[in-house]
Amino acid sequence: MQTVPAKSIVTRNRDTGWFGCEYNMNLYRGCCHGCIYCDSRSDCYRIEQFGAVRAKEDALRIVRDELRRKVRTGVVATGSMSDPYNPFEREEKLTRHALELLAAYGFGVAIATKSDLVMRDTDILAEIAERAPVLVKLTITTLDDALAAKLEPNAPPPSRRLEALRRLAGAEIFTGVLLMPVLPFLEDNEENVLSVLRAAAGAGARFVYAYFGVTLRDSQRAYFYDCLDGQFPGLRERYASRFGERYDCRSPRAGKLMRLYQEECGRLGLLWKMQDIVRAYRQGYGDTQLRFEI
Repeated sequence: MQTVPAKSIVTRNRDTGWFGCEYNMNLYRGCCHGCIYCDSRSDCYRIEQFGAVRAKEDALRIVRDELRRKVRTGVVATGSMSDPYNPFEREEKLTRHALELLAAYGFGVAIATKSDLVMRDTDILAEIAERAPVLVKLTITTLDDALAAKLEPNAPPPSRRLEALRRLAGAEIFTGVLLMPVLPFLEDNEENVLSVLRAAAGAGARFVYAYFGVTLRDSQRAYFYDCLDGQFPGLRERYASRFGERYDCRSPRAGKLMRLYQEECGRLGLLWKMQDIVRAYRQGYGDTQLRFEI
């Protein structure tokens, strides 16, 4: 596959408010899952040909050297700009080998993905969890595989992600669901939200973290609107009328859905507050008193 040069890969986070992660790691540049709402297409990230996945040159050596030089261990997040389990990972195994390095140097990991390929690395995740925190976040915003195929055309369907959640939870890996973005006028209804929550709980999820809306800006908005024209004719006009050029496009039903979500999470025993999720997955691994700026 094509590669791009990289000087650094494991970078320090300025704050740990997002799932308590001290470091961030992206081994690939770009993503081919084709999610119509992906914020990483925004101009500010300067990723040309975002749909083409490219590995970072000499990535594993860079990761090894950077981990070895860190003064303090911590949790390394991966999946913020490109899915670490894109289809090429099946052969390239950059994510798997990077996890092996995290295990060797005593670092924890927090994975965000839409792929059931994460199940392949259950053995290494269990090894990491013997000494450091492990968190797996699977994005599931609908159980409707047909709708998901329009919104996330090249990603594995939600049914396969739920199976991955079930297997990881069965292996005692701390796993949960990112219920975000919940797209206005497409997914922001009570039936959809409740179905995801109940399926997540049934599969063994420890948490569901939600955002009832979507963020839109510059080239990302243009791409999203073009996709709406192709898949949901007339919906672009509804978005433009409701949100204009706004970045934070919250569902008109966000308040009601948030109350429903919190009540149902309580009933199902699912964590939903960021602080509670972080404390739970880091419990037993030393200092978990992190600052939260959310």
